[in-house]
Amino acid sequence: MSTTKPTLSTVARHAGVSISTASLAFSNSGPIAEATRTKVLHAARELGYTGPSALGRQLRSGKTGIVGVVIGDAIRRGFRDPVLVSALDGLVRRLGEHGLGVLLIPADHPTNTTAQQPHDHVHPLIRSTAMDAAILLWGGHAHDPTYHALAERHIPIIISEGQHVDGSSYIELGDRAAITALTQHLVDLGHTRIACVSLSLGDGHHGLTHIHELTERYNQALTHANNNNSNTTPAHARTPHLAGRPPYALPSWGRLHGMLDAGVTPTLIWEAQASLVEEGHRAGAALLDPTNYPDGQRPTAIMAHSDLLAAGVLQQARDMGFRVPEDLSITGFDGVHLPWLAGEQLTTARQPLPGKGEAIAQAVLDVLDNNTVTSQHLPVPPVLGDTSGPVPTTLTEHNKRDHNNSTKNDTATL
Repeated sequence: MSTTKPTLSTVARHAGVSISTASLAFSNSGPIAEATRTKVLHAARELGYTGPSALGRQLRSGKTGIVGVVIGDAIRRGFRDPVLVSALDGLVRRLGEHGLGVLLIPADHPTNTTAQQPHDHVHPLIRSTAMDAAILLWGGHAHDPTYHALAERHIPIIISEGQHVDGSSYIELGDRAAITALTQHLVDLGHTRIACVSLSLGDGHHGLTHIHELTERYNQALTHANNNNSNTTPAHARTPHLAGRPPYALPSWGRLHGMLDAGVTPTLIWEAQASLVEEGHRAGAALLDPTNYPDGQRPTAIMAHSDLLAAGVLQQARDMGFRVPEDLSITGFDGVHLPWLAGEQLTTARQPLPGKGEAIAQAVLDVLDNNTVTSQHLPVPPVLGDTSGPVPTTLTEHNKRDHNNSTKNDTATL
């Protein structure tokens, strides 16, 4: 038996056709009769030939068939998030239908910054790996070092849930409006003391913070961004208040804006490191501790930036003896299926999953097939469950009046 590795030329000779005809049989394109294609593929099987070299095909076409997907977290942690998994499912399935594969790359957001890893650090794969297009799944923006590294390589970029940049396709999620609607729902139920569990705000902090501390950090971040990009920063973003965009453009900022848009300032904020149930446990324990409030009054509602965080808050609240929603209302965000919540239906906002991934994939196909840059807005409708209810009747009228006055006089602006 010959040990010589079969080639396309060998197959063509065995099938009695030209090399170009054999090549057409494997490419599933061009003018070739079905009987001829069948004959070529049969010859290939007899010879143990599996097809033309993928590297050679890439060199000839100038295409890799690979789309880079930059996710906003460590991959091991990201795959615990059903939102990411569902979005990737829609994305990979749709791209796969067109012969495209994906390469997952963890983003090096400032959330992960250390003394050895500066803010302008870019994952090595961003600078070196061949890809036809790149997707920034979370928080991409014009001043993002990852964005710049890809743009310098002239790789088409699709930004999902970040900041719109001219020349790049953009998928926008209606999360800010959804949070505003959920906040208004709680206000309509009589709640005025509402705490928040946010996703990462992008500057390396986590744990408890107050809106006024956040305001200071926000303005410091804007000042830093303005100093580095003084020629490109809009004039309204250089003012010393919270009217400009934060430099990281993370969706968590927009969700905080959503609360403020409804006229509610969070009584206290827990910044989570990631969308994890255990982070929700820690948040619930801190936000329901009366010693963390100057007046000793706990919130009557907690809004979480993800359903996993909300589920953790819910479990922690019950462990502490709170009834939900009788003593405490809880809202989430995402609309994912959590069967282990023992039949509990979160009040939340439902992302289009896996439709979001399919929309991102279509933006990739549009730019690769037609060189067309597109933008799309995906609405996120509120879904009322059984974890939100009227403000507890044990709250005295005196406290209600104080809380109303506090909310009126202390509403911040991001």
